[in-house]
Amino acid sequence: MANDNDCNGYVTLDAYSPREMARKARSIGAAKANLDFVSTLMLSILAGAFIALGACFYTTVVTGMSGGLGVTQLLGGLAFSLGLILVVVAGAELFTGNALIVMAFVGGRVSFGKLMRNWAIVYAGNVIGSLAIAALVYYAWQWKMGGSAVGVTAYNIAGAKLGLPWMAAFCSGILCNGLVCLAVWLCYSARSTTDKILSIIFPITAFVAMGFEHSVANMFLIPYGIMLSGTSEFMGADGVAGAISNYSPAIFTVPNFIKDNLIPVTLGNIVGGAIMVGLAYWIIYLRADGKPNEPVPAADREAIETRK
Repeated sequence: MANDNDCNGYVTLDAYSPREMARKARSIGAAKANLDFVSTLMLSILAGAFIALGACFYTTVVTGMSGGLGVTQLLGGLAFSLGLILVVVAGAELFTGNALIVMAFVGGRVSFGKLMRNWAIVYAGNVIGSLAIAALVYYAWQWKMGGSAVGVTAYNIAGAKLGLPWMAAFCSGILCNGLVCLAVWLCYSARSTTDKILSIIFPITAFVAMGFEHSVANMFLIPYGIMLSGTSEFMGADGVAGAISNYSPAIFTVPNFIKDNLIPVTLGNIVGGAIMVGLAYWIIYLRADGKPNEPVPAADREAIETRK
């Protein structure tokens, strides 16, 4: 998009306007919903892996920091931004970001069935990618760094998430994906890779620093903690006793993960992304913007082809 020229032949560097961003988001949403199964699944597996790598980076960075809660979470949030940067720049399908496909749905460009199909495939692929990285990180003994200090951090993070009340997890999920989808939304204004990265860093750092809940990140963080809770070598390591006193190994189960965290956080993520961002901007900019069956505007065609 950095090659766009104005009528005088000069390179256009200005960001897209919010109205242009909305049309681009609608077109990209339609393209995502119509992508074939294999491509959608593979791209969603990559997205799950990318977010998991960002979460692993976050866990490592915050381990042993003594700068205080705010500074620690700030730096951890910057580290976690790696995940969405990889998703947006490298290209991948992330469930939380795909909440914005609702803009194509309410505008009549995508059927409800195709919306649900995309969300289901992408969610499943994100699970696969996240779990794969969790297993690789576990068997790579990354948790042994710093005399198992990284493992203790991962255990405490998972324990805190499993201990959230259902409503707190749901509301935290709303706030999280509001910021995540705003990051994706800002990327639609971008004309370069640098623009996209800068658009991502602040919203993502903010949601991590404030401790909000991201369903795909939790597909890595909590299973990683569950793996550690069943590892005798880790459970007997120095420094683990304090973590066990805070979070009993008994809560580290797959059923608890699904019912106490994944379900409420996922539902909150849908509300935060699809309604608070996607639907809101559709109402503002697109509700009277043409008929559902009209040809796609020429200005949107490149967005459909590139999807990013």
